[in-house]
Amino acid sequence: MIARLLGALLALAILPGLAQAHGPTRQKVTETIEVAAPPAKVWARIQEFNDMSWHPRVAETEGAPGNVVDTARLVTLKTGGELAETLYRYDAAKMSYATLLPHVDVKVMPVTNYSAYLTVKPGKTPETSIVEYRCAFYRGDPNGDPPPELNEEAAIKAVTAFAKEGLEGIKKAVEQGS
Repeated sequence: MIARLLGALLALAILPGLAQAHGPTRQKVTETIEVAAPPAKVWARIQEFNDMSWHPRVAETEGAPGNVVDTARLVTLKTGGELAETLYRYDAAKMSYATLLPHVDVKVMPVTNYSAYLTVKPGKTPETSIVEYRCAFYRGDPNGDPPPELNEEAAIKAVTAFAKEGLEGIKKAVEQGS
């Protein structure tokens, strides 16, 4: 009886450690914004994979023209950092595309295995649109005890800010014609 009790107590002591030993979990961020323009107008502004001039953090985007899957682009940020993205999916009919960031400088964005989906949907009226920026990623440090700047909280905060700023940039670019 005592042996079983000790065994059960030992199992209870070990289980919390095992739950944390599996490593990081995939995080997801989804942000949306309503734009006062029909979907076709919004899509016309953001449909080109190699043009992120609508994003306030982006200084320059370089890459081959067109929207060919597996095309790469280099996004230079105003802070001087760079993001090398690949076009993963592109569907003009659904007004949507997806990108992958296979290798990230964690000083620029504290994430690994980052993917993003940008989609334009009809709004509540024919003259409005909903733009969705959906991201999935792992924290910047996949090891057991990451430093604070590379943990889940830092990754979620950075991705959320980037997505929100991008959506605000789309709204401004379309509504103000910039």
